[in-house]
Amino acid sequence: MKKDNRLTSSQSFVCVGFAGFFSKTVTSPLEVVKIKSQVGTFHSKEGFLQTFLIIYKNEGLRGFWKGNLASCLRLFPYSAVHLTTYKKLVHLHMDELGFISPWRAIFAGGLAGVVAALATYPLEVTETRLIIQNCRQPTYISIVHTLSKIYRGEGLLALYRGFSLTVLGAFPFSAGCYGIYMNLEKLWQEPPFRFTPMQNFINGCLAAGVAQTLSYPFETVKRKMQAQSARLPHFGGVDVHFSGIIDCFIQVVKNKGILSLWNGLTANTIKIVPYCGLLFTCFEMCKQVCLYRNGYIVSPLSYQLTPGVDQSLGPNELEEVKRYLKNRNFGSGESSFGNRW
Repeated sequence: MKKDNRLTSSQSFVCVGFAGFFSKTVTSPLEVVKIKSQVGTFHSKEGFLQTFLIIYKNEGLRGFWKGNLASCLRLFPYSAVHLTTYKKLVHLHMDELGFISPWRAIFAGGLAGVVAALATYPLEVTETRLIIQNCRQPTYISIVHTLSKIYRGEGLLALYRGFSLTVLGAFPFSAGCYGIYMNLEKLWQEPPFRFTPMQNFINGCLAAGVAQTLSYPFETVKRKMQAQSARLPHFGGVDVHFSGIIDCFIQVVKNKGILSLWNGLTANTIKIVPYCGLLFTCFEMCKQVCLYRNGYIVSPLSYQLTPGVDQSLGPNELEEVKRYLKNRNFGSGESSFGNRW
């Protein structure tokens, strides 16, 4: 999503947060199926479509939105930490002219993502634990109860179990993003600044698909580590037993085959298009409301620019201009802002 200087920082944050919240909620059933497949619970033994039927039969519709609140709540602190860290890292890597190479930009984004993941990782563990349990016979009642029970029963480190795989997975993820980025001009046969919204949407889907597929084995093992616990029924429903990260990789490949590291990839791939589509659409809708409130467009339902308004001005600068013109023309009888401009 391209930065729009006509929005304040808080407005941009709210737009991204709302878009992420809505898109995650709508695509939550696919996320539940994906995570159950990664962990290897009994729901996923018979394939992609059967997993939906088994979850519905055992837990009802509610079962498709388990852990969604934890996932959504994670968005806001994650976005805030990621944005702050990314800005600082980019500033450090810029040259005298303010230029930063694509590799350094992607490295800054990856490192910022790792820092943000560290700050919000306990919520990701909470999401996994809530998803793998049966909501009709729950071990955990709420987000706070889950965090508290894991901390008291398994210790603080249990809330960060598998975090190192987030760091390791960042490398193939970044490589996938960079590979797509470097070939966009060849794909569309035109420079990036001429891309239409539809082209940017397709680019986002392609980058997400390639990057997530490359880093998927790391996420699969990470989910198994988050789920496994001696205090849960059937050790959390994990399909293999292991003592650590390397042992988990070995046991999965040995007992389930190397392709099982990509279990749930079907659900994840199907999820990409609606997720990215809703993310971009909701962001644009929220952005239009903010632009209308700031006075840049004539209606939140259209992109028609307000006549006479300098679109290069920031929100605070535009507000100052409005006050100045209002004071200068006070008592002149002119009621239209467009006329005063």
